[in-house]
Amino acid sequence: MSYVEMPGAKVPIRMWTDPATVEDVALQQLRNVATLPWIKGLAVMPDVHYGKGATVGSVIAMQGAVCPAAVGVDIGCGMSAVKTSLTANDLPGDLSRLRSKIEQAIPVGRGMHDSPVDPGRMHGFATAGWDDFWGRFDGVADAVKFRQERAAKQMGTLGSGNHFVEVCTDTTGSVWLMLHSGSRNIGKELAEHHIGVAQKLPHNQGLVDRDLAVFIAQTPQMAAYQNDLYWAQEYARYNRSIMMALLTDVIRKEFKKAKVVFEPEVSCHHNYVSRERYEGMDLLVTRKGAISARAGEYGIIPGSMGTGSYIVKGLGNEKAFNSASHGAGRRMSRNAAKRRFSTRDLEEQTRGVECRKDSGVVDEIPGAYKSIDQVIDQQRDLVEVVAKLKQVVCVKG
Repeated sequence: MSYVEMPGAKVPIRMWTDPATVEDVALQQLRNVATLPWIKGLAVMPDVHYGKGATVGSVIAMQGAVCPAAVGVDIGCGMSAVKTSLTANDLPGDLSRLRSKIEQAIPVGRGMHDSPVDPGRMHGFATAGWDDFWGRFDGVADAVKFRQERAAKQMGTLGSGNHFVEVCTDTTGSVWLMLHSGSRNIGKELAEHHIGVAQKLPHNQGLVDRDLAVFIAQTPQMAAYQNDLYWAQEYARYNRSIMMALLTDVIRKEFKKAKVVFEPEVSCHHNYVSRERYEGMDLLVTRKGAISARAGEYGIIPGSMGTGSYIVKGLGNEKAFNSASHGAGRRMSRNAAKRRFSTRDLEEQTRGVECRKDSGVVDEIPGAYKSIDQVIDQQRDLVEVVAKLKQVVCVKG
């Protein structure tokens, strides 16, 4: 579909979905965003749903300002995927051992490594810039300085919620590795610190929603936020790269005879800020639950556990600020999912996938999410499909 345009106070709201299917609270969040004095454009992806602070699936273009809540608290959260030389025929009938080996290699939930990982000893991990990255920790907000040791030990860990590590097969039988994670606790604490700072600034006192508090260019608060934001985005990228190195190491050991070859990694943020230029204006584009989809750029749009995912290539649609959805998107809250579904439902909906099927992940059941196939169909003018994947192993925190 192409987009539907709804009126907004300062800019129109371009939606790549039927507005009638969007919750009222999410629509109100979007209307509130459209009132911001600095806004120059608002695009809404088909996986849109209500989010804490700002709507998930929103792309907000502002001039001279940025809203930290519109990035989200998991700064730099995103996806990585690698195609392997393995085929579905190489996989064993019982995948429980493979899942167990992945869980041993990559800490999940609130877990962390016993000591910081040494990237210099990891297969395929580019260490250039690593020391400089950690050296810049001295420049982040004093409020999180005491978290350095924890941040170092959480580097290369999954987290919980909708984060996952998967082994998938595509429609040709090729095996892919895929994972979803962000900047862990350090990104969350940096985000919450700066949201709190923004909400106290005088220029934000008259906003319709205090969650939409912004930082303005050429102010010390904006400079401090951008410094920490870009550091956390880098943390998230390194976090995924290290996990992928750990994951490929597991695959190498488990399939020694196959001498597995790994293709270059596809990686994309979906909670972040980027400097971009549209219609002659230099803008700060915030994507919360959206990926960059410039012409020819590869991206990853995952579904829920048990339903499959897509590798895509961007079409460069400037009406959407060169963006696409970040996944299927929730159709009900976590609490609603826990009330609605049982572990028996989870077992049924994840049949054929080696994964957790206990009450701790019922809120991640496929039925709590929108149809990934429909979400892809609604953005045919934003991306083209390169590969469709179906998970056979799914590790969650």
